[in-house]
Amino acid sequence: MKNTNPSDGGSRIRVPLLDVVNGNRPLRDEILEAITQVVDSGWFLHGPDCRQLEADVARHCDVSSAISCASGSDALLLAIMALGIGPGDEVILPSFTFFATASCIWRVGARPVFVDIDPETYNLKPDCVEAAITRATRAIIPVHLFGQCAEMDRIVQIAESHDLFVIEDAAQAIGAGYQQRPAGAWGTVGCFSFYPTKNLGGMGDGGMLTTNDSDLADRLRLYASHGMKPRYYHQVVGINSRLDSMQAAALRVKMKHLDAWNQQRGDNAARYGQLLKQAGLDSWVTLPKVADHQDHVWNQYTIRVPDGHRDKLRVFLAEADIGTEIYYPVPLHLQECFQSLGYHSGSLPETEAASKEVLSLPIFPELCAAQQEAVVRAIGQYRQQSARSAA
Repeated sequence: MKNTNPSDGGSRIRVPLLDVVNGNRPLRDEILEAITQVVDSGWFLHGPDCRQLEADVARHCDVSSAISCASGSDALLLAIMALGIGPGDEVILPSFTFFATASCIWRVGARPVFVDIDPETYNLKPDCVEAAITRATRAIIPVHLFGQCAEMDRIVQIAESHDLFVIEDAAQAIGAGYQQRPAGAWGTVGCFSFYPTKNLGGMGDGGMLTTNDSDLADRLRLYASHGMKPRYYHQVVGINSRLDSMQAAALRVKMKHLDAWNQQRGDNAARYGQLLKQAGLDSWVTLPKVADHQDHVWNQYTIRVPDGHRDKLRVFLAEADIGTEIYYPVPLHLQECFQSLGYHSGSLPETEAASKEVLSLPIFPELCAAQQEAVVRAIGQYRQQSARSAA
């Protein structure tokens, strides 16, 4: 039986996890015009829109160079390749992240070294990073998870003291900052994704790398184009990873609105906090924490649900037409494909605890107050129902 809200006569408010179509609708004509100009120009790859988008991102991230590529996953792989990381090398990263953060390391024959997270921010814990460094360590990949930067001052300090590269996985964090310095400007290289559900989402896959090292920028471009320069002369074995001009044109239209969208996400996060506290639910679920000196851009609004209730609550919300997602149900160190690395249940306790409790609620910019009220009301209904059942 699906739960309804009796206070409004049994009607329900649908709340999708994401609403990409509604988000794109106001810009539809402008996006189509930009794509039409690309079609008419015939310049589908490495065109003016790609170059201009790179300049826009570089300026927004306060770096000297931005290099476009085909996806956020490719951005990570290109960074690893261009830095010369390979067999015999180790790279330190969190296990509580999307698969691409680790697969790029595995693909070049290096070893992912998973370490635990801060239970409040879900980001890489600097003390764990330092403890994991060996003679084989070449790089650290902090992930700015859910739109909040990792503790970059300490991570960079650790990296510099051990002569390590820092590859920022900023796929969820364009526009975020730490100590008033943008994501993507702290490390050796920053990696961004333009997947459609990101804060700056395209019409398909797309990615970007940022750096203040001009030689590294040239090397990243080389690896993204088959290692070819000049044409048909290959200095290294690269990959084919190009952002097409249609994607760049659409992203340029949307980038003008990025700061406003991030502000709307922040407003929605603040409203969730108020509503959950007013409903007394902050004593049951754990609300997201914004650490000091952070400019959080809320790619996700992630609560923690205790005592084995997470999955039951998710089913209850789905029955109320409320979308949610679990980022991430299985930590990378426990994935079947990485069994040979020797991790086991209990290896990373904070990571494993988070994977059993986290639940992300809708947070897209167009989310209205009535929808958020419906989400919180449904969580409260589940809490009351489960308390009665336990009595």
